[in-house]
Amino acid sequence: MSGTSAAGFAIRIQKSLSFERLFFFIFVLAAVLRFAFLDLKLFHHDEAIHAWFSYKLLTEGTYIYDPSYHGPLLYYVTAGMFALFGDSDLVGRLVPAFLGTMVVALVYPLYRLGYLDRMQALVAALFLAISPNMVYFSRFLRNDIFILFLTFVLLLALILYFERGQVRYAVLAGLAAGLGISSKENMPIVLGIFAAYILYLLWTQKVKLRKGWIRDFVLGILVMGGVIAIFYSSFGANPERVLTWVPDAVGHWWAMHEQERLGGPFFFYIIFFLLYELPIFALAIVGTARFIQKGRKKAETAVQSLHEVVETSLAQINGHVPVAADPPFDKKEEFFRFCIVWMVLSLVAYAYIGEKVPWLIVHQLLPLIFVATYAMTKKKAVVAVVSSIFLVLALWHVAYVPADVNEPIVQVQNSEDMREVMALIDASNATAIASDRYWPLPWYYRGDRAANLSYYGRKIDESTFKNGKFDVVIASDQESYDSLPGFEKKTYNLNYWFSWYDNKDRLLQYYVLRDGKMGNMKLDVFTRNVTSA
Repeated sequence: MSGTSAAGFAIRIQKSLSFERLFFFIFVLAAVLRFAFLDLKLFHHDEAIHAWFSYKLLTEGTYIYDPSYHGPLLYYVTAGMFALFGDSDLVGRLVPAFLGTMVVALVYPLYRLGYLDRMQALVAALFLAISPNMVYFSRFLRNDIFILFLTFVLLLALILYFERGQVRYAVLAGLAAGLGISSKENMPIVLGIFAAYILYLLWTQKVKLRKGWIRDFVLGILVMGGVIAIFYSSFGANPERVLTWVPDAVGHWWAMHEQERLGGPFFFYIIFFLLYELPIFALAIVGTARFIQKGRKKAETAVQSLHEVVETSLAQINGHVPVAADPPFDKKEEFFRFCIVWMVLSLVAYAYIGEKVPWLIVHQLLPLIFVATYAMTKKKAVVAVVSSIFLVLALWHVAYVPADVNEPIVQVQNSEDMREVMALIDASNATAIASDRYWPLPWYYRGDRAANLSYYGRKIDESTFKNGKFDVVIASDQESYDSLPGFEKKTYNLNYWFSWYDNKDRLLQYYVLRDGKMGNMKLDVFTRNVTSA
């Protein structure tokens, strides 16, 4: 009886841990990590600018493409969210959080199509769900999570088209490509990698084009072009931008590449992998090595059987042996070959590009996660799950600590000190901004709240403040006033970033403790003395 009960209990446990339930649990975990406390931290410098332009699009109906601020899709989507739910930090981050969650969900159709087995799908979903970079930039109003989601949709659409030959998948691929190009200027890197591998598959005859492919291809291109034209023309308001956005984008970003405004060594993103994604990076190296090793064994087997092939061919000529069928196409192996190529080319492309910024790592991380699941044995899966503790600890530190943290991932993040600065502004009747450093204030003081702020954009003569109009004066600490009569002075952090120069001699200590001095910009805030007033 006890043996029967134990067996029944084991069966119930096995059923409760079915693939679908485990995958759903991971999906829910991904959603919680992305949506929980979504407005915990102030907007990043770039987030504030993106939200501000979206707000202007909503309230004034004005938008024209500027390559400095990337593609138009984000602004139209965010403006739509503001129209529906109101303009706030939380609402601004809802779509990125949703897209980041859906990136995890898209692993499931990849599994159902047979390109990942159950264990690979679960590990890939888990890594996508808890990766510090994936979560952080899914809680971040930038274009990169848009690109990542659309890249995954494009991948699935292309797979489905080549497997089923249905025109709707060509249309979906064109739509994903068009929306991706309307998001950010690095989408052509993805399209180039995908196109190159498709040409390889066609050249080696691993896949074949179906009847009507020319029609489907043209239709996909038309959909892509139509989406691009709609967004870059601002829905027809600026039709000339359809012709000028490409040279403008190329010219601007080539200049940024050569200038290396935010430069770094070619191994810049490898450092990020070691800081935040160490288990995934290590498993990806192992996966690549295993794939190469397996390929070598196949090559050795082919050489050893060459003599047999020659003999078989001679026998076929004499009519003694039937012609052998071609070996079946192993789409899983081909998928991982593609992911390795995708990973390597992405690493090379972003190593070459002179503009080194943390959010670009997600475009390299997606294929790397797939490669990390290659030859996913039970032992390797246990290693993946246990090592995820590293990812969780890193994730908690960078995304959920409500304070300024010394991490490269939070480059030029607005400091939590600004909450106190904004409290002083709120308590005043009028504030003067005597500096060109004032973001994120235009976002946080928009609409009617902007009336009490005066932006001078530079240091002005201190006699301006003698008439008593301003209760608060804000200046950059780099171009400030020693004192202002009748005001008390206090210095606050405006924003901050990881400082290589202050930590380069203590890298091991920093890696463990994640402490040390940060680089920052500061503001001098002068508050009128109530007693003197």
